[in-house]
Amino acid sequence: MNHPLEPREKEDLRCDIAVVVPAFNEAESLPELVDRIDEAITAMGRTWEIWVIDDGSTDGTFSVVEQLAAARPQVHGISLGRNFGKAAALAAGFGAASAPVVITMDADLQDDPAEIPDLVAMIEQGWDLVSGWKQDRKDSFIKNKTSKVFNWFTGRMCGLKLHDYNCGLKAYRREVTRRVKLYGEMHRFVPALAHLDGFRVTEMPVRHFARKYGETKYGLARFINGFLDLLTVYFLHARRTSPLHFFGRAGLGFLTVGGGISFYFLVYWMLGNGLRLRPVLLLGLVFILVALQFISLGLIAELVVAGRRPEEEFRVARRV
Repeated sequence: MNHPLEPREKEDLRCDIAVVVPAFNEAESLPELVDRIDEAITAMGRTWEIWVIDDGSTDGTFSVVEQLAAARPQVHGISLGRNFGKAAALAAGFGAASAPVVITMDADLQDDPAEIPDLVAMIEQGWDLVSGWKQDRKDSFIKNKTSKVFNWFTGRMCGLKLHDYNCGLKAYRREVTRRVKLYGEMHRFVPALAHLDGFRVTEMPVRHFARKYGETKYGLARFINGFLDLLTVYFLHARRTSPLHFFGRAGLGFLTVGGGISFYFLVYWMLGNGLRLRPVLLLGLVFILVALQFISLGLIAELVVAGRRPEEEFRVARRV
């Protein structure tokens, strides 16, 4: 049976723990962050590496990464051509990291690297993904409240109840980072994506600190985009095994109402009454057309799902 930190697919790995840090205009915080990560993991007696992903910074972030890499061989960096967003930065880091356990954390020093040993310990207990749950959050009132609403909706729609989906501090088994596909604002939903793919996901309370340098990147647009991406996750994952069940039920609902209205007026006409122009009759015909569109969309989605490769349908939970 696999050791808790052994990858489930045999491959040559460089170290025991990889830390992926997306960074956008975080030049001031990176030296202290790297020092604290070094201290935390070295005390564990594990080998490690850090991948700092410069997401189109304009404050010299990558120059700082180059200086840190020259002083420590464990430090590596990737500079993206422009600001692609956190999901793209994480995807680049996941592709570069080479360790059985991957830690992600923000570069703003609001996450505490001292939590890394406890996160790794939970991975060793058998969890595939451990998400941080920020205690005594130092964010603004609006951000805290909108985050609670967002977490509640995400938990209800994806079937995984977590208090803090968007905490940057997480630990992953390598298999998870290789499996999930990130784009847009999908970084918020990595626990949900992993859960829907059959991985074991949990959360752990972690400390949270006020931002020490720079400015927050949070805004209303990111909140709206997050909910739109939540719909994407729901339709592509939660309903992907049988999309016709979802679209077909909606279509049958419209067809029942529209068909009932049309049948009523058909009987009314057969009894010798004049129909003339009746808005309700037109509404019934519109419902029938909408029903046909929903059912057709469900059939097309079924064809898309049927065309996927078989190995994408499941993951192997155990191997001996």
